[in-house]
Amino acid sequence: MIRLEEITPENWRFDLRVEESQKNYVSDGMRLLARAYAYRNYNSVALVIYNDDTPVGMALYYDIDGAYDFSQLFIDRNYQHMGYGEEAARQIIGRMKAEHRYEKILLCYIDGNEAALFLYTKLGFTHTGERDGDEIVMELCI
Repeated sequence: MIRLEEITPENWRFDLRVEESQKNYVSDGMRLLARAYAYRNYNSVALVIYNDDTPVGMALYYDIDGAYDFSQLFIDRNYQHMGYGEEAARQIIGRMKAEHRYEKILLCYIDGNEAALFLYTKLGFTHTGERDGDEIVMELCI
């Protein structure tokens, strides 16, 4: 069963990694933590994704420009293609809806990351037509 826990001093040291071929598209855990720290004044929420008691991934969101920024999501290479990413994303979106500070979630994926495009489209995100360098912006109204 997938569950989310906020990252704490007790649970941040997991050695979670993506496949080598995904490194151009997805940040690792240390970069996620660095970004969470950098956006700490924007209500950043860094999460460990667990399957029961096994850490399988990490995620990050924060507030930006009147919306949630679903900044990062990754599942460890040993646990991909099991539905954990989709279930974690659904739970994170549910958290944002429950907080109800904003009516929109923004995210970016890097051009060429077909797995991310498939997942985010499945979750209801649509392209905004905006780009940020090689990143394509999507949104979900909640």
